[in-house]
Amino acid sequence: MVTALITHDDCLDHVTPPGHPEQVARLDAVLGALKEMDLHRTSAPMAAEDDVLRAHPKSHVTAMKAAAPTEGWKALDEDTYMSVGTLAAAYRAAGSVVKAVDMVLAGEVGNAFAAIRPPGHHAERETAMGFCFFGNVVIGAKHALDHHGLKRVAIVDFDVHHGNGTQDLVEDDGRILFCSSHQSPLFPDTGSSQDTGVGNVLNVPLRAGTGSLAFREVWDRVVLPRVDAFAPELILISAGFDAHRADPMADLMLDTDDFRWVTRRICDLADLHCNGRVVSALEGGYDLEALGASVAAHVGVLEEASR
Repeated sequence: MVTALITHDDCLDHVTPPGHPEQVARLDAVLGALKEMDLHRTSAPMAAEDDVLRAHPKSHVTAMKAAAPTEGWKALDEDTYMSVGTLAAAYRAAGSVVKAVDMVLAGEVGNAFAAIRPPGHHAERETAMGFCFFGNVVIGAKHALDHHGLKRVAIVDFDVHHGNGTQDLVEDDGRILFCSSHQSPLFPDTGSSQDTGVGNVLNVPLRAGTGSLAFREVWDRVVLPRVDAFAPELILISAGFDAHRADPMADLMLDTDDFRWVTRRICDLADLHCNGRVVSALEGGYDLEALGASVAAHVGVLEEASR
């Protein structure tokens, strides 16, 4: 088996204003870091409307289409901008995760990484925010449940920011377990450990300066046992790399090897419960050198696990 790399050039056409951290160069850095790897490279389709509507109401989709500019930029809030190419990129990003789920569940590949932008884990039911428009990973999870008939899907999120959008989209759906470790306090100022959904949400807030040892201890003691107990049939990863010590957006102070370690531990659980079936999708990571190195470490583990 091999690891699929799913992406599309449309994701490069989501252009943000100069100086914006969620920039085209992020995806260039990711694809450059993966250039020499032996991956099954696949073009991302546009997400079907039905797939997007599994996570978002029609009103949100209509609002995103209405907000799309015909030139320049449209600011949806102080951080989140649409350009002429944003809507197509957002549909490709969601479609990439759906395609990854289809390929992994069909046994065409062992696991998959969606190299996409815009990211998705801050997009709430009817609110685009935090650089995100659609809940890409949730759309993939609900596709796995509704289209493929799975009963239990886990989403794990090690982005430095809490996936408020993911929580908003799944907290009433007991078929999906959502586990997030994140720096707190930090944008979006959500993710309290007291938020548990219908018993399907685990938030682990971490202080600035947490560092490698404490991060690994929390995942080994709290996060991974919760996923183990849930026994998922598929694991999806919101793979944000902005917890890296070089990243300008936060101060969790992780190293590249921490992303290698946590990916390996997730893959071990996937081997135990779901025949290694893992789908990972890019979220944050804003220092280009650290992002490239961290993604290469992450995908390198996926590649090893798929053999």
